Amino acid sequence: MKKLLLIVLITLFYTDNFTAQTINPPKGRIAIVADGNSPDPDDLGGTAISISLIKAAGLEDRLVHYSHSCDLVRDDRISEKAEKERHHLMQVACDMTARRWEGFNHLTFFDAIWQKEETINDLCWAINASTKDNPLWIIEAGEPDIIGMALKKTPKEKHKFVKIITHHPANDNAGDFFSWQQILDFGIEEVRIPDQNIKLKVSLEKWDWAKNHSDSRIQLLWTIGKLAEVDDVVKFQKGKWDCSDAGMILYWITGANVNNGLKQGTVDDVKKILLDYISKNPEKKRGPKKKK
Repeated sequence: MKKLLLIVLITLFYTDNFTAQTINPPKGRIAIVADGNSPDPDDLGGTAISISLIKAAGLEDRLVHYSHSCDLVRDDRISEKAEKERHHLMQVACDMTARRWEGFNHLTFFDAIWQKEETINDLCWAINASTKDNPLWIIEAGEPDIIGMALKKTPKEKHKFVKIITHHPANDNAGDFFSWQQILDFGIEEVRIPDQNIKLKVSLEKWDWAKNHSDSRIQLLWTIGKLAEVDDVVKFQKGKWDCSDAGMILYWITGANVNNGLKQGTVDDVKKILLDYISKNPEKKRGPKKKK
């Protein structure tokens, strides 16, 4: 009888874990505002994993805005030259991941500094399209200023249909033009989850499965995250593979605060979703070029 009870408990445990990984997003669309041009390069890996997770979940048509480099005032800890490199690296992380994982042709990946007006206007369009049955979920993966600027330009009656997912006060409190309280004062819904660095900023070897994978789409993700690790602007990424901001994507695609989303995602959760997709959608083989 004890053995039977143990088997039942183990089965329930694994069922709960599986359920936590089930793709069950809330209704509505998603927008992502990331930095990456700031001293911490973690948005490189976070961007690549976020885009690939959205594709693997079959939700690419619901991603309606993506912007990066939203740290609008350069920090003295990063030089002008290094920041310029980051802008280019973040654009590559966006464009190359989207091209290789496919399905994002409807989207322009904006640089929030170099294309500031276009970035704000694009986010405004997404806010203005929001309704009770089609809300906008904004992933705050960087400073809140671009979000605040878009909210300021849009009708207040739309803000009650906007939800902002955040996981770290370092983002909330880093604005140069808007405080977090000012963002809340627009009347948006704050959706706060635990710090995703806890389980998604890990030692490099925990990503060997991606480094050594035969599919080049998975290898690409590892390469982009490795670029952040070898970056020499900050020291706290050394030996780490960090996609912490993608934890907010895991939370959203598994339900958010509507359908009991995964609040503390792990590398194993990312791995399972991505490899399930890869196994069902093998890499297309390119034949030899035909002679003319």
